Amino acid sequence: MQNRKTAAAIAVAVAVSLGASACSSSDSGGDGNGGGGNAKADAALTSVVNATDKKGGTVTLEHASGPDSLDPGNTYYGWVQNFSRLYARSLVTFKPAAGKESLEVVPDLATSLGKASADAKTWTYTLREGVKFEDGTEITSKDVKYAVERSNFAPEALSNGPTYFKAYLDGGDKYKGPYKDKSPEGLKSIETPDDHTIVFKLNKPFADMDYLAAFSQTAPIQQKADTGASYVQKMVSSGPYKVSAYDESKGATLVRNPEWDPKTDPIRKALADKVELKFNVNATTIDDHLLNDAITVGAEGTGLQSKTQPKVLAKSAEKAKTDNPYAGALQYLALNVNVKPFDNAECRKAVQYAVDKQSMVDSIGGSVKGDPATTVIPPSVAGYKKFDLYPSEGNKGDVAKAKEHLTKCGQPKGFKTTLTARSDRPDEITAATQLQGSLKAIGITAEIKQFPADKYFTDFAGVPDWVHKNKVGMMMMAWGADWPTGFGFLDQIVNGSAIKPSGGTNLMELDDKVINDLLVKGIGTVDTTARNATWGEVDQKVMENASVVPLFYRKNLLYRPDSAANVTVTDAYLGMYDYVLMTSTK
Repeated sequence: MQNRKTAAAIAVAVAVSLGASACSSSDSGGDGNGGGGNAKADAALTSVVNATDKKGGTVTLEHASGPDSLDPGNTYYGWVQNFSRLYARSLVTFKPAAGKESLEVVPDLATSLGKASADAKTWTYTLREGVKFEDGTEITSKDVKYAVERSNFAPEALSNGPTYFKAYLDGGDKYKGPYKDKSPEGLKSIETPDDHTIVFKLNKPFADMDYLAAFSQTAPIQQKADTGASYVQKMVSSGPYKVSAYDESKGATLVRNPEWDPKTDPIRKALADKVELKFNVNATTIDDHLLNDAITVGAEGTGLQSKTQPKVLAKSAEKAKTDNPYAGALQYLALNVNVKPFDNAECRKAVQYAVDKQSMVDSIGGSVKGDPATTVIPPSVAGYKKFDLYPSEGNKGDVAKAKEHLTKCGQPKGFKTTLTARSDRPDEITAATQLQGSLKAIGITAEIKQFPADKYFTDFAGVPDWVHKNKVGMMMMAWGADWPTGFGFLDQIVNGSAIKPSGGTNLMELDDKVINDLLVKGIGTVDTTARNATWGEVDQKVMENASVVPLFYRKNLLYRPDSAANVTVTDAYLGMYDYVLMTSTK
């Protein structure tokens, strides 16, 4: 029988337990410490490959489209959360380390993890002294407070990113944000009694607070430097690198920040002299650049495209340079409950049975890209419960069952709808096309419309008004945990409070009181076992609603070119490489 523990200790305990149970690929081996050509396949799952302490070189990253934003307070992309740690220091962060250690939350801008009250409603962090912005100004608790205020409470300017702080800070539902509320005290539930202390007062218990504090939303921002949506054009760094050039369509260049003091930063080595990030590079071209050792890493972190896979898997020397981690992510189909006929649960259940998940996985490259899914929470996330409410033999779909539910929803001959997908994600387009064929077999005609990933949520699928106006019933979606617990995975995709006018990630527009209340109950439960059991209960309720169609638990086939050094997979950031550790011998 477990004793009642303070929530402050729980975040660490969850990270450790997750590390022990996290999924990994087979064929792991090798010490991973030799040159890029000496390590074995999957070596970076458990070790640092091509380890070095040598300074110099340029790390080059390429992305098929671009970020939602590089502004640390206006981003929700996992790869940006990983990348932004180079120029933005949050209160705490995930440890840059190999294997299960990468799930450990460690102090960053703060001197320790958060100190919680017994009821987990008040959390206090103490900032390190002597940490400076790139302009030489010392970072204070007021800069962190302001960063949180702008990131969560000003959707008119910053529409991306999660809204946990708004939902859980006392008075968060009434505060209008720093651009509208000009009062000097700002949001009163964030207190700054001195320059190095920040206190968060919550409206309900929140046991995962240290995970939330690891978001880039807690990276300090000077109010005097903030220009709202255009701040991304001239950000002020708190990390070892600063942005020397930025172009929304081309990319960004990071160079050393002379005001960064390694004595105040125990987790970053900052070995590279420069970091180049390039946008709008064709996905298969990125693969070619990796295989030719022309770049260091693909920024999106999702790995090689299906067309490229045979080039590396068929040759032992090339396969040895790959890592195949689970991403802690789910590829799924969102059915919007406010778009006909998906306002009828029976129509949604028809789609659940119609999908041939195994053929979909095969279409994008087979088992190296994922496994057929039956739940919302992936197996590698705390709170996972194995079940299947819509079973079919071999996960290939059940046409008879699908037609049965079509009849129940009054659409025995099927119907027409629109299916969206991201144009710069070839595997997602392939999966959508395969899905289109499965639906056709039961009389559902789905017209595929493609949109760029960097605008997918801000302008299209994440905008309810646009979705309703264009009668978009189906949307391809992929989701990884905000942090590796059931709440960190579920809240922003199934909680009614996550529905936003723009930049939303609850694409189903699911707003079910039972589900919403269970999420609140779970995150307020300090006993780890009981809390994790609640996440499995939420998952089952979502599947009963049938608006989420799990497609496959995603895996990444990553490739490390010979010039990439200090390469290791971080489980905390969706199974991509850790960009804080990574450097280059070029």
